[in-house]
Amino acid sequence: MAEGKKVLIVEDDEYLRSLAVKRLEKDGYLVTAVADGETALKAAKEGTDIILLDLLLPGMSGYEILEKLRVEEGTKNTPIIVFSNLGQKEDLEKAKALGANDFLIKANFTLDDVVGKLQEFLK
Repeated sequence: MAEGKKVLIVEDDEYLRSLAVKRLEKDGYLVTAVADGETALKAAKEGTDIILLDLLLPGMSGYEILEKLRVEEGTKNTPIIVFSNLGQKEDLEKAKALGANDFLIKANFTLDDVVGKLQEFLK
């Protein structure tokens, strides 16, 4: 179950970020939420079980973060689920090519769906 599993949320939308944190903490996850790439990379290096990653971020894009996490020894095998408004086939293919484990389009998924997806990866 979720108890004690560490989730890193990388999302610049403050409202969505706070909703996701509340929803995941309710299920017993230990949540770290950040709004930009630099902070995300630092937080990921400190250890996490799974990462929920937006692509459109200030400064460094989610693609750049994904690329950096996949070459780091400590994060190269950490499951990363992209959660983005970008939904073009090219976006999905690029994220997968860079090592994303899954790709969820925000408009098509509720937070409950996202939690279900996290649970699949954390089994």
